[in-house]
Amino acid sequence: MKVLVLGSNGQLGWELQRTCPAGIDLTLCDFPKVDFTRSDSIHQCIKAATPDCIINAAAYTAVDKAESESALADRINHLAVREIAVLCRKNRIRLVHISTDFVFSGKNHKPWLPQDPPYPISEYGRTKLRGEQAVLETLDTPLIIRTAWLYSAHGANFVKTMLRLMNEKPALTVIDEQIGTPTRARGLADIVWQAARRNLSGIFHWTDAGVASWYDFAVAIQEMALDLGLIKAAIPILPVPAAAFPTPAKRPMYSVLDKTATLQALDVSPVHWRTQLKAMLTESQNAS
Repeated sequence: MKVLVLGSNGQLGWELQRTCPAGIDLTLCDFPKVDFTRSDSIHQCIKAATPDCIINAAAYTAVDKAESESALADRINHLAVREIAVLCRKNRIRLVHISTDFVFSGKNHKPWLPQDPPYPISEYGRTKLRGEQAVLETLDTPLIIRTAWLYSAHGANFVKTMLRLMNEKPALTVIDEQIGTPTRARGLADIVWQAARRNLSGIFHWTDAGVASWYDFAVAIQEMALDLGLIKAAIPILPVPAAAFPTPAKRPMYSVLDKTATLQALDVSPVHWRTQLKAMLTESQNAS
């Protein structure tokens, strides 16, 4: 199977490369090789790759900047996705599209099901939802996988930011009101490959197992990083409400995703986020 990964420089794209199964002829494409703001560039990238399947991990993910750069966010997260879907339909290419918990409002008290009505509260979430809708309107059997709180040893993310700040600051304050599930990109990559090879279609959710606040996540990062020697000393980490960190974009307060359909379709078991975090930090230790 010939697979084209769009957004190959990102966290998920990097892990998709490292976990690529045997028998896959993999082509990688990202900016500047492809410009997702230009239709001709997207078309040329896909035409050159002649894939059987496209995994679209490309996205505009600057959540706060999207509030002031809504046109650019929409171009990449929605209009470019529509063009990719149209090319997939014309050329009989299977599409696996990666989406986000930000399509939901966060006003819930139980994990979000794939079929729950989306109601994004940020421009980033709205553009990602329009991208999902474009895929579903254009293709008969697309696969959309939503995820949340993604991190890896590659790229910029919450874990790496916390490690840096823990080595620089005498204390940290971290929001304890927003609840979700930290997700290691490597585990998501494994699921994406399994789902792509099983020819699943529809909307599915994937995160690691368990639930945490950003505060819980930060405390766990410090605890494990200290054991691994990635930080010099423990510092106070104080829980604060979201109002203590006003941002241009609103964030979902509760973004735990229900994975039941994915577990049943793929016959897999999720790994707890603490186990995945330790694996990522160990990888970072070995690389340093």
